[in-house]
Amino acid sequence: MHRTMSCCPDLTTRPAGYDLRHACVSTWLNGGVPPAQVAEWAGHSVAVLLKVYAKCIDGQDQIAKQRIEDALCDPGEPEEDTPQESGENG
Repeated sequence: MHRTMSCCPDLTTRPAGYDLRHACVSTWLNGGVPPAQVAEWAGHSVAVLLKVYAKCIDGQDQIAKQRIEDALCDPGEPEEDTPQESGENG
């Protein structure tokens, strides 16, 4: 059974199951699930997954940069946004 959608002519020849699978994999990737895990769940290699779905990953730049910064921060140093205690009482 094929779906007909006037707004998405490229979907008219694909079965609905493929569309649902594509939506699911895209959602996992955009939700931050690591590509290796998504590839395993989808039955792809990571290389195939990224080749097909890389264009679907959107808006993760800030999250990735924050993760890098967090990984590089010294846990003994206070964060810039956190006010330091002066040691004075009251």
